[in-house]
Amino acid sequence: MAPVPEHRLIRHDRQGGVLIWTLDREHRLNALPDLTDGEEFAAACAEANADHGVRCVVLTGAGRAFSAGGDLTAMRDGRDLFAGSGAEIRQRYRRVVHRIVRALYDLEVPLVSAVNGPAMGLGCGIACTADIRIASDRASFGVPFLKLGIIPGDGGAWRLPRDVGYARAAEMLFTGRSVDAETAERWGLVNRVVPHDRLMDEALLTAGQIAAQPPHALRMAKALMRQGRDQTFEQILELSAALQALAHQTDDHREGVAAVLEKRPADFTGR
Repeated sequence: MAPVPEHRLIRHDRQGGVLIWTLDREHRLNALPDLTDGEEFAAACAEANADHGVRCVVLTGAGRAFSAGGDLTAMRDGRDLFAGSGAEIRQRYRRVVHRIVRALYDLEVPLVSAVNGPAMGLGCGIACTADIRIASDRASFGVPFLKLGIIPGDGGAWRLPRDVGYARAAEMLFTGRSVDAETAERWGLVNRVVPHDRLMDEALLTAGQIAAQPPHALRMAKALMRQGRDQTFEQILELSAALQALAHQTDDHREGVAAVLEKRPADFTGR
């Protein structure tokens, strides 16, 4: 596979154990996806998973949109993702769109989305793949697929009902109406709404609190939470016991206990 051109879509920054990924296609309202975007997301997530110095990722958008979703001119012209026969389009969805959402869902460290503006279609799906979602008061969320004569091709039919409940997900999808940030907060689609000029400060504050946790236990806790969405209670109890046994063997566990008993901040090292 040919290497993905660096920073074609995602601008990378780092503050200690926190990675900041910015969708940097501002001139197109961060439209997604171009044909290389699946590879780029997969590479970024694989690098983060392999680097145990990474403890959290913040994902945001450049300019006034988080992401406007699919490129309507490419749809109209039948090019790029939308070129060729139905079978060819299906394969591209699997190779590109599904690769993006799978990579983000499989990210081993917590993902915080800082939604700075409209998040539509696939953009909404990507924002909601995050574990924690913080929205600017200028943000909005929508899944207007039916308005375009198509359906959610990004797994949204699985994800959105789990986020807001079936009835609200049905309302968003079947009417095509977007919801503003306050409604998204009330529905549980985002954790909280903050003034636009405080968005990144709030996201980085949350990411910093996450990054202060013991890294191995943090990754195990995220895996346990994700498994808990689909497994039975008995299965989660068994997985919890196995992961807990591993956690008890770490230096970070011993440091955490000592720090609490000694009434001081813990210094977790990832060992």
